[in-house]
Amino acid sequence: MNTISENKLTSVCVYCGSSFGADPLYEAVATHLGQLLGDAGLRLVYGGGAVGLMGTVARAALESGGKVTGIIPHFLEEREVMLDTLEDLVITDNMHERKQLMFQKSDAFIALPGGIGTLEETVEMMTWAQLGQHRKPVVLANINGFWSPLLELFDHMRSQGFIRPETEVPYLVADSLDDVLPMLREAVSFTTAEHATGVAAIKDL
Repeated sequence: MNTISENKLTSVCVYCGSSFGADPLYEAVATHLGQLLGDAGLRLVYGGGAVGLMGTVARAALESGGKVTGIIPHFLEEREVMLDTLEDLVITDNMHERKQLMFQKSDAFIALPGGIGTLEETVEMMTWAQLGQHRKPVVLANINGFWSPLLELFDHMRSQGFIRPETEVPYLVADSLDDVLPMLREAVSFTTAEHATGVAAIKDL
């Protein structure tokens, strides 16, 4: 099981669109999130692109003095316009390697608005957590209700018996971007304390 690195929040993976979306609010939110991460001294881990919300959050983090790790498969270097000014830029052979590295290098995950790729990456992290493969928090930044249809789908899955109490999907929801980092810190602190309690209990056996 993967635990939080160094028992604290140091790096955050952001999933988001490689386009800007229909609402100008999304670009503003991506800029604000990049600034928040940079100001907080947290490393941004993201998909390595220079376009859309991806490029926006990365540039904002850099401009705020933050550190950024971009991870992009070679076949997307041109399509997502690789941000080649990054000091820490990893080019992978395929999407599977990309997603695995993004997971390994991150202590938590934030989902901004995006398309099917953003959805797939976010839900995969939820699935891994549901299956007990990690305990890193996943936050849906529900800006302007963007993720509300997904939350309704989860409720439908519960009502139909496909998400049961013993197989609950772990995720957090933030309706305001300013709530995201406090929620992540609280979740990481809880996970760390819970892990320490478990270790102590094992030692007492």
